[in-house]
Amino acid sequence: QVNLVESGGGLVQAGGSLNISCTTSGWLYTRYVVGWFRQAPGKEREFVAVLKWTNGNTNYSDSVKGRFTISRDKDNYTAYLQMNSLKPEDKAVYYCAGGTTWTTRSSQYDWWGQGTQVTVSS
Repeated sequence: QVNLVESGGGLVQAGGSLNISCTTSGWLYTRYVVGWFRQAPGKEREFVAVLKWTNGNTNYSDSVKGRFTISRDKDNYTAYLQMNSLKPEDKAVYYCAGGTTWTTRSSQYDWWGQGTQVTVSS
């Protein structure tokens, strides 16, 4: 059974930073990718970043490129999303997702965490 658990969300002022984590278990790391998505109230879930577990390749949405960094600690089976220069429009519930396809489409991910709230005050 694959499990993904996010942590590290919270309240931060605009311009600040936050690092959220996704602890994983139960999957074949050599095959999988980890994605971060977010969903703001009244909006659809949107792609933020994706990382290939084996070689660390990454991809970002245009809205976060240059501000957010996705990474992983292979020894601790944990993925991270370092968020810098946060803006009020970054406020959302952030979800970690796992899958076997290199994609930005949420429908193609197989496993999801419960989400962690990120709030950015102006």
